[in-house]
Amino acid sequence: MTGSYGNGEIDMSYLRTFLPWIVFAVVPSGDWQWGALAALAASVAMIAEQRRSGTGFDALIIESGSAVFFAVLAAIAFADHDSGLHTYSAALSSGTLAVIAGVSLAVGRPFTLGIAKRTTPREVWGLRPFVRTNVVITSVWTAAFAVTAAVLAVVAHAGHAHSTGATLVQLAGFAVPMVFTVRYVAHVQAKTAAAGQAAR
Repeated sequence: MTGSYGNGEIDMSYLRTFLPWIVFAVVPSGDWQWGALAALAASVAMIAEQRRSGTGFDALIIESGSAVFFAVLAAIAFADHDSGLHTYSAALSSGTLAVIAGVSLAVGRPFTLGIAKRTTPREVWGLRPFVRTNVVITSVWTAAFAVTAAVLAVVAHAGHAHSTGATLVQLAGFAVPMVFTVRYVAHVQAKTAAAGQAAR
């Protein structure tokens, strides 16, 4: 069971979660220090908003990791605008997300659980199918981030770190798992509904 939310709700939940990373990806590379600062501000604002609504930090894994990453990146960028880290900042962004997502899986708290809980009735949160569905979804996001980081590292090494192609790779790293999430949730919901009808 995955709950009774629609695809639009899923899209908006994930867009809010990854907004800081999207902000950083689209800010011109020459202003990377401001991009990191803007992403940090977005992370902090989202955490504050979610905490006011009663969301626990266990459901803010990506947001908390994002705030830490962009705080460090902004400090480095403002201290040394020409830091060699700039070349690989996009790859590091995706790599950091892969690590955060991977760790959430390793500790048995897939990060998508927190996102799904925002639009899912409380009574299904502890059900095994709900958790298993989010393990699958988080695994796909983790793999997508890892692949994106690897591709961006190769692109950066080839001297095209901040090209249009690199930006498209970053955006694809969010779009592909997002599409999978929407379709997989729809598939699980349809399968659950069919099983319920068959049991009647």
